[in-house]
Amino acid sequence: MHVHSLWIYPVKSLAGIAVDEFELDDFGPAGDRRWMIVDDEGMFVTQRANPELARIGVSLEQGRVQLSIPGQGQFPLTPTGDRVETRVWGDRATAELAQSEVNEALSQFCASSLRFAFMPTTSFRRVDPERVPQHRRVSFADGFPLLVTNLASLDDLNSRLEQPVEMRRFRPNVVVEGGEAWAEDHWGALEFAGCRLTVAKPCSRCVLTTVDPDTGIKDPGTQPLRTLSGFRRTDEGVIFGMNAIHDSPGSIRIGDTVTASNTE
Repeated sequence: MHVHSLWIYPVKSLAGIAVDEFELDDFGPAGDRRWMIVDDEGMFVTQRANPELARIGVSLEQGRVQLSIPGQGQFPLTPTGDRVETRVWGDRATAELAQSEVNEALSQFCASSLRFAFMPTTSFRRVDPERVPQHRRVSFADGFPLLVTNLASLDDLNSRLEQPVEMRRFRPNVVVEGGEAWAEDHWGALEFAGCRLTVAKPCSRCVLTTVDPDTGIKDPGTQPLRTLSGFRRTDEGVIFGMNAIHDSPGSIRIGDTVTASNTE
C-alpha cells in the first residue's frame, strides 16, 4: 500500500486543503483543526447544523489561515489573546478569539452569532483515555489526531451508490491506496517512511457526510450515509475510516509506502 493523498483542515468543519506532505507535531498534523467555530456559549459549531460552512474558502498563505466568506470578503485568522472557554462534545478547552471583523463576517454569512476560536499550545485537550492510556493531546478534531481512510473501501461504497461521492465527504487526513476494501477493520498499526500510527478506533459517521463539499447542500436522500448504514453498522456506529494517533513526531508524504500490522 501507499499514501494516495493527504489533507489538513485548519478550521474544524471548514474545507480541507490537499497537501503533498505534512509534519506531525504534538497535536497531530501541523496546523490541523487548531481553529474552530463557536457560538456565544463557546459550543462548537459544524456543518452538521450549518452546512453552508462548506462554502467558505480556506487557504494557507505563509503559514497563516486565510478565509474567503461568500458575500463578505477575504480575511486572515489571527488570535487576539482574548480568551474563551470552548466545548467540543464532552471536552472543555481554553481558546483565543479571532479578530472582531472576521467574526462579524461569519455571523452575517450564517445569520447567527458565531466566532472563530484558536487553540494555543498552552491549552491541553486530552485524547480519550479509555482508548489511549498515554497522556496525549488533540486539537479541535472530534476526538483523535488523525483519520485514515482506504480508497478501496470508497470504491466499494461507490459501487453501491447511484451517484458516487468523493473521499472529501469523509474528511480524512491520510488516504491509503493499494489494499483491499475494508481491510482497515483489522489494522492495528500503520508504518510509514517517517512515522508510525497506532489505530485507536473505527470512525463513526454522521449527517456531515451527506453535505456536498462544494455546494454546502445536504443530500435529500441522506446519501452516502443511508447506504453505508446498511452494511457498515456496528456497535461503534456507522463506520468508515479509522481514528489513529501518532507514536512520535514525524512526517507523512504522498507516495510513502504503508505497511499495516493487523490486530489478532
